[in-house]
Amino acid sequence: MKKLNLENINECLELLNSSSPLDFEFVSLNVEDTKVLGYSFAKYITPAMVITLNGELGSGKTVFLTGLASYFNAQDQVSSPTFTIVNEYDIGKDFPLFHFDVYRIENSDEFLEGVGTDYFENGACIIEWGDEIIPDILPKNTIHIDITKDEKNVSKRIFKIWRK
Repeated sequence: MKKLNLENINECLELLNSSSPLDFEFVSLNVEDTKVLGYSFAKYITPAMVITLNGELGSGKTVFLTGLASYFNAQDQVSSPTFTIVNEYDIGKDFPLFHFDVYRIENSDEFLEGVGTDYFENGACIIEWGDEIIPDILPKNTIHIDITKDEKNVSKRIFKIWRK
């Protein structure tokens, strides 16, 4: 596992656009670090990229996404689509950014019936709770971000960014 930090983050994240395996860890000490990670990550977003955000409530998923959206000057649009399932953000590119929250969906069948996977080919997709609820329908090249809270430091978060 390679440790990401604010000095090497861009060098490491360039690998997002390859199909090679990823195994990075980033330690965020505060909300600003999490936003910087999201902002840096946004530089490498491409159409048809699927990213899952996994972590308990309050772990920093929306903060990460706010940082990512700020790169595209769309941070004011960010809200968790808990009840709408998907939000679309105009990021000023040739493709949209789709933000899913599948927390209220039972399983992949319900996702396929109600939402479908067409989104995966029509823009970049960020899916909260994706690995827990719809893992069997995620594309092979999905980038996974697992976020854990530090039990001793309430502001600290560990981001594990991986792809097989």
